[in-house]
Amino acid sequence: MTRKTSSDFDPEVLRQFDAYVHGSLSRRGFLTAIAQYATGVLTAELILQQLSPQFAVAQQVAEADQRIKIAHTEFDSPAGNGKVKGYLARPAQAKGKLPVVLVVHENRGLNPHIEDIARRLALDGFIAFAPDALAPLGGYPGDEDKARELFGKLDQEKTRADFLAATAALKKLDGANGKVGVVGFCYGGGMANYLATQLPDLAAAVPFYGQGAKLEDVGRIKAPLLIHFAEKDERINAAWPAYEAALKEHGIRYEAFVYAGTQHGFNNDTTPRYDKAAADLAWQRTIAFFRKQLA
Repeated sequence: MTRKTSSDFDPEVLRQFDAYVHGSLSRRGFLTAIAQYATGVLTAELILQQLSPQFAVAQQVAEADQRIKIAHTEFDSPAGNGKVKGYLARPAQAKGKLPVVLVVHENRGLNPHIEDIARRLALDGFIAFAPDALAPLGGYPGDEDKARELFGKLDQEKTRADFLAATAALKKLDGANGKVGVVGFCYGGGMANYLATQLPDLAAAVPFYGQGAKLEDVGRIKAPLLIHFAEKDERINAAWPAYEAALKEHGIRYEAFVYAGTQHGFNNDTTPRYDKAAADLAWQRTIAFFRKQLA
């Protein structure tokens, strides 16, 4: 299948797709809502297929890449689900102790794209750990619709405790320098903001188009923030003015960037909402930020 970009779709199709992937619209509801755009041989099902992830096509770093070491590992999480399980990637030829980045997925669990993000970080000189919030329910099921369905069944209080436990464990990880940052996407962006309010020793947080922290908790943030927004993302952006005002009120260190013309999910190169220029720039800023804050 030829890869599409967001410009190939009517803006209303993209808006309805955003509602679908975030749970406010069912699959049937999405197909019904976009039926008027499925003209000629282009069916609503085909549009959905075109908008869905193509993991193999987008992969940047192969699991067999000899420059990195990967492993599936777990840490104790007594206040959460007992164990937090995930995907660990690190440089194969590390010199000295390395900084660590917690990678938090979108609302589908630890899919192949997020594993690829962890491997990219390893190539950039970090130890990266990507937990799977769906592990208590059997892990990422290999199907995005099933993953979203499972995600709604999670006990989010226990899930948050799992991410807190993972961050604490990573500070003590063999080969780590004791400094941990977090990067998250969509749901994971919201988790990055949340963790910043809960962990005074968190060294850096980078939320991509994620829900802001609770305003009453903003004063607890100690870590510097690097915040990435898509321009065409009304759902997330609507809360930014209040969040930014709270950050300023409490003197929190932050930088925020809005990427012109982009859709929610612009960093995810497995879907048509991917914007290469914006994603490359946001990733360059992210790596530079982590190198500065986690050194």
